[in-house]
Amino acid sequence: MRAQFVLSEIGVGLRRNLTMTFAVIVSVALSLALFGGSLLMSDQVNQMKGYWYDKVNVSIFLCNKSDAQSDPNCSKGAVTDEQKKQIMDDLNKMSVVQKITYESQDEAYKHYKEQFGDSPLASSLTPDQMQESYRIKLKNPEQYQVIASAFNGRDGVQSVQDQKGILDNLFGLLNGMNWAARMVMAMMLVVALMLIVNTVRVSAFSRRRETGIMRLVGASGFYIQAPFIAEAAVAGLIGGTVACGFLLVARYFIIDHGLDLAHKLTLINFIGWDSVLTKLPLILATSLLMPSLAAFFALRKYLKV
Repeated sequence: MRAQFVLSEIGVGLRRNLTMTFAVIVSVALSLALFGGSLLMSDQVNQMKGYWYDKVNVSIFLCNKSDAQSDPNCSKGAVTDEQKKQIMDDLNKMSVVQKITYESQDEAYKHYKEQFGDSPLASSLTPDQMQESYRIKLKNPEQYQVIASAFNGRDGVQSVQDQKGILDNLFGLLNGMNWAARMVMAMMLVVALMLIVNTVRVSAFSRRRETGIMRLVGASGFYIQAPFIAEAAVAGLIGGTVACGFLLVARYFIIDHGLDLAHKLTLINFIGWDSVLTKLPLILATSLLMPSLAAFFALRKYLKV
């Protein structure tokens, strides 16, 4: 097979169906940009989970004198020194515990004033109204229930709270948005495949005389089909390249410059350029293989020679 012939046929086919070729390029670009974006979103959520779950603590809040009057969990009175010692001893024996930090009433009051000093309630609070607590860092944040079942309802313990539950709601929302993007991506891929099939059919129909002559002179089926498959592959590859450009520009504009979220939202650990660059070969490979396979199966059914 002469490469010059195949390349000339590709050029002829792309020019004859310029409008449909442009539609294929745009639909492939948008669908693969959404595909890459959903992969990057998954990476971002996983990175945020690793970053924040590593920082969350389980907090054991101890009863104070005020709680003894208003909270049924503290009906036996404020926590005693003996109860605090027993809680610390039991925590030290637990294999799931990585680190224990004790926060006194004075420290809790100081931290509250630092965070909510402008609140009207802050001026009416006193240190003895604050709760002592143990902040426990777990080796595995998923093992919160081990701590909760061991200390909930114990004398001197007002409550056991897991900060991970707050983050789970946020990550659930982000995962929902990611799945919505994937559904849109799937619909765009279907549209792209339909356009590719129709483009190949129109191209094959417009060149049915040439392909008939080629069959009469003994050309193989693959020799006849190769230009059509290559046309679809070239259009898809252009769309994939555009999609890669979208992702690079989006990463640069949204995180590094323009919106500059990396500096404005310092509490979020954003994905790096390495995450983006590792997705580009997959997008390019998909943009090449998807149209080629669609064209191959379309030709088997619709190319009449």
